[in-house]
Amino acid sequence: MTVPAVTWSGRGPILHVQLNRPPANALGPVIVEGLHAALDAAEQQAPKVIIVSSALDGFFAAGADIKHMTTVDAESFRGYGDTLRGGVERLAAQPGLSIAAIEGLALGGGLELAMACTMRVAGRAARLGLPEVKLGLIPGAGGTQRLPRLVGRGAALDLMLTGRHIYAADAFRIGLIDRLVDKGTAVAAARELAEDLCSASAPAQRAVLRTVAAADRPLTEGLQYEVDQIQQLFEDGEAVEGLRAFVEKRSPKFA
Repeated sequence: MTVPAVTWSGRGPILHVQLNRPPANALGPVIVEGLHAALDAAEQQAPKVIIVSSALDGFFAAGADIKHMTTVDAESFRGYGDTLRGGVERLAAQPGLSIAAIEGLALGGGLELAMACTMRVAGRAARLGLPEVKLGLIPGAGGTQRLPRLVGRGAALDLMLTGRHIYAADAFRIGLIDRLVDKGTAVAAARELAEDLCSASAPAQRAVLRTVAAADRPLTEGLQYEVDQIQQLFEDGEAVEGLRAFVEKRSPKFA
């Protein structure tokens, strides 16, 4: 019986997507197609939070499928890259939040997939890196753009120019991961975080993401954008319900 390379489960506000392509979750065509199928399901379910994890021991995802890339010509290489990038960007563009639960190796495209998530939770034994320069390549699924935004230019260059791996504790220290947990508990910790995120106002959370993304604008422009966002939340979002619930000492009834 063939086991699907990507499975998903969960009803309601949390959808759990699990990668399962032995031996290392290489992001070849099969697993990329599975990721797109999972995201199709997410569009139908509209969860508040998507958790992405691995079913394999020792690997979140080891990167792009190198064996596949050695068998293709330039046109096919571009097509494969476009399909992989499409899956990563679809995950990043989800209207809900997303959490990567990382155990084991998250390298190359695997780390790029994790960086496309809103947040990252990692077990202490996890190792992360972008080793593409050792193959004569560069990160090609958003790594050169997302890593500097997460950890700063200097730390990003260090990782990408050397191609080295770092353990989860160092990744936590530089801001590459958001929660550092005991080995083997990343999925449970991600679910606990997802439940916490589900209790807040989704429109307010999306406004936080938009406003933080605008932080690279000139300060006066960013401050005005912040004003516009909070005004919109009061007029069209869930702020009125949240404020009333606070005064009435009850839990807010967010959608």
